[in-house]
Amino acid sequence: MPLPPGWTIWLTGLPGAGKTTLARALQERLWHRGIVAVVLDSDAARPVLAPEAGFSGPARDRFYGQLAALARLLNQEGANVIVAATAHRRAYRAVARLALAPRFAEVWVRCSLDVCRERDPKGLYARAAAGEITDLPGLHVPYEPPDAAEVIVDSDREPVEAAVDRILRQTPFLGAG
Repeated sequence: MPLPPGWTIWLTGLPGAGKTTLARALQERLWHRGIVAVVLDSDAARPVLAPEAGFSGPARDRFYGQLAALARLLNQEGANVIVAATAHRRAYRAVARLALAPRFAEVWVRCSLDVCRERDPKGLYARAAAGEITDLPGLHVPYEPPDAAEVIVDSDREPVEAAVDRILRQTPFLGAG
């Protein structure tokens, strides 16, 4: 008997919005419900999928395509996936949606640029201010908010647990939270 297909939840938002924190909290909550999910964090996946790639447009195109392809492969093997990746262009997320439908949900982790700058967990905004980074989404490269995300959480206004509750309630294939 074949395994049932897995699903993918893609968390998108500005750098520092809280995508990884939210992905880990969602993974833990699901685990307590007996649901296993793999987190594909773009910072951890990039050195594996694209070790030599930079952050140019074509390099980002390839990387996000590879990330969606990996999620699809895992879904086909019955694994559930939570992707935490900025994927600043709608086109990247549209490719993922097409590859992963119908068990795909986009979650916009909305957060003000000011709060992201204050958090700056990886020092990206500080490096951008120093001129070391010239292609940071939200500053130098536009971040294109989702047109039709299944879930929107405001990470600068709602606690992580409330955001996880919202994702569980509003993601169609997860059922009521």
